[in-house]
Amino acid sequence: MRVRARESERDTAADVGSPYEITMLGAGMDSIAVAYHGYAHTHVDALWHFAVGGRSYNGFPRSLGAEQGAPALSVLQLKDGVFTRGVLVDVPRLRGVPYLEPGTAIYPGDLDEWEETTGVKIGSGDAVFIYTGRWPRRAAVGPWSVGEHAAGLHASAAAWLKDRDVALLGHDAGNEVTPSLVEGVQFPIHQLAIVAMGMPLVDNCDLEAVAATAARLGRPDFLLTVAPLAIRGGTGSPVNPIATF
Repeated sequence: MRVRARESERDTAADVGSPYEITMLGAGMDSIAVAYHGYAHTHVDALWHFAVGGRSYNGFPRSLGAEQGAPALSVLQLKDGVFTRGVLVDVPRLRGVPYLEPGTAIYPGDLDEWEETTGVKIGSGDAVFIYTGRWPRRAAVGPWSVGEHAAGLHASAAAWLKDRDVALLGHDAGNEVTPSLVEGVQFPIHQLAIVAMGMPLVDNCDLEAVAATAARLGRPDFLLTVAPLAIRGGTGSPVNPIATF
């Protein structure tokens, strides 16, 4: 089953935007352009995507220039794909609600409680997907500006992920609680995960089928495969992750 975003050719709501541009080059040929960063597409953030104080992961200076794309730390580093254990952390199910309200923060204590409840221990090399119920809430109440208000991880959860040696982090929106609750810092999880920890992020996943299957089987872990486009200089890539139970 796919761990992807719900993209619609006609959907231009505030939380999704225009999914792609297609130009027909003939009866059976076309050119497709996509601005995948943001809240419309499931995509992976490469390590060049974020910087703090003018430096990216491992201290690479942004002054290197990027006129032709990322000069270092591009998505090309992931060209061989990701093949590891994925773990779904279903926070609404833990709290007994259909979805989390925008602005709800997920703290390390919530992750500890999830481990205790499920009996599953997150460990080294795991890809962790945080489920908040973005899409069921959208179906229930309509679209909203996810970039301004979203349930997600509090900045303090980054240390928890580091302690577990998590390899990749995914989410059904932008991985962050929004607003961030850290004064003066809009994207603390992006800064801590990408810049400080060297951890790629996968944003805007459609985790509905994964959550339903995990609940039915009573097991939140699965085989995860992700194959980003091998774009030299790319700051990330649209992806279509696959969860196999």
